[in-house]
Amino acid sequence: MPKSKTTMSEETTLLEFPCMFPIKAMGRASDDFESVVTTIVFSHAEPYAGEAVSVNESAEGNFLSVTVKIIATSREQLDRIYMDLTDCEQVLMAL
Repeated sequence: MPKSKTTMSEETTLLEFPCMFPIKAMGRASDDFESVVTTIVFSHAEPYAGEAVSVNESAEGNFLSVTVKIIATSREQLDRIYMDLTDCEQVLMAL
């Protein structure tokens, strides 16, 4: 029996939506990096209750990582968040 091709929207995911989902973005340390990241993420999703945002500085203080916990509602929503983060010049990496 031939295998059928699946599209991106038909792929199964291990996530059950809605769910809490942490998104991490890393970039060079600046006064507005946290604000840039949270503005992008919260334009797509609601913050998760409690401490939704945490910031860590690299050992030498040159880089920041911002972790934003959100209520994820779909894979498409997560894809849009990651696309907007990676399109931002200040974001070096998004996980």
